[in-house]
Amino acid sequence: MTQTETRNHRAVQQQRGDAAAETSTVEDVFDDTYREKEGKKPPRIFVWRNIILMSLLHVGALYGLLFLPSASCLTLAWTAVCYLFSALGVTAGAHRLWSHRSYKASFPLRVFLALANSMAFQNDIFEWARDHRVHHKYSETDADPHNAKRGFFFAHIGWLLVRKHPDVIEKGRKLELSDLRADEVVMFQRRHYKLSVVILCFLVPMLVPWYFWGESLAVGYFIPGLLRYTIVLNATWLVNSAAHIWGNRPYDESINPRENALVAFSAAGEGFHNYHHTFPFDYATSEFGCKLNLTTAFIDLMCFLGLAKDPKRVSKEMISARVKRTGDGSYKSG
Repeated sequence: MTQTETRNHRAVQQQRGDAAAETSTVEDVFDDTYREKEGKKPPRIFVWRNIILMSLLHVGALYGLLFLPSASCLTLAWTAVCYLFSALGVTAGAHRLWSHRSYKASFPLRVFLALANSMAFQNDIFEWARDHRVHHKYSETDADPHNAKRGFFFAHIGWLLVRKHPDVIEKGRKLELSDLRADEVVMFQRRHYKLSVVILCFLVPMLVPWYFWGESLAVGYFIPGLLRYTIVLNATWLVNSAAHIWGNRPYDESINPRENALVAFSAAGEGFHNYHHTFPFDYATSEFGCKLNLTTAFIDLMCFLGLAKDPKRVSKEMISARVKRTGDGSYKSG
C-alpha cells in the first residue's frame, strides 16, 4: 500500500470513527421500557478463581502496609504518580472518553489514556465501556452489571465474584459498540491487554524505583504495585456502591445515584453521581468544574494544549429546569 493510500485509508477510518462517536451516546441513555423477568431469579454461580485472586490481592495489599515505613519519599511520590496515572486511565479514558464520548481526544492522548488504563487493570477499554453503557442503560435492574439494589457488597466487589445475570450478558451483546471497534487504540489494547497489564500495572511501578533510586524490589512491588492497584480498584468500586447508596439527589430523586464528596475525592471526580446519571454526556460529570474533580482539570488542560476538543456541557438553564422538576430539594449552587 502506498503512502497516499495509507493516508486515505486512515482518513476513512477516522471519518467512520467520528460518525460512530456522534451516535454512540444513545447506548448510555436509560431505557425505561426494560422490565425485569418475573419469577425465580437465576441461581448465583460463584467464580472461585476471582474469589481466590481478589482475596489474595487484598491480603497482599494489607501486607504491603508493613513496607510503608521503609519506603523512601521518592517511592511514595512515585506511588502517588502511579495512582493518578492509573486513575485517569479509568476516569478520563474508559469512562468519560470511551464510554460516554463526552469529549474528543487526539491520537497521542488516546494512547496515553490506554496505557494508563492498562496500569489500572480493570478489564480492557472495550469491555469496561460496554459494561458501563449497560450499567447506564439498565441502571439498578437485573441487567445492570453491578446493581446497587442487591446491596453494597454486591455493587462494590461481589459482582466480580459471581457469574453475570443473563440479562446483563444479553443486553451487552445487543449494544452496537461500533465506535469502540473503529478506534484502533481501543482494539490494539484489547489484543495485547494481558501483556500490557503485566508490564504497566506490575513491572513498571516496581522496577522504576528499584532502577532509578535503589529502592528494594519488595517495597516497589508492594507499595506502588500491589497497594496502589488495590486502592485504585476500591476507589473505582465506591462509585458503583457508595455513590449509589449514600448522598443527596439534587438533580433527580427518582434514581439511586447520589452526590458523594468522599467518593469524588478518592475517585478523581467521579462521585457527583446523581448529576452524572442525570446528564451522562457532560464531560465534567459535575456542574462545578474542577472542584474535587481532578479528571475535569486534566481534560481542561488537554483541551488547552490542543490534545482534546469538543467537551460536551449541560447548560445552566437545563440544570436549573431539571433541579426544579425532579430534584430532592437539596440543591445548592457552587
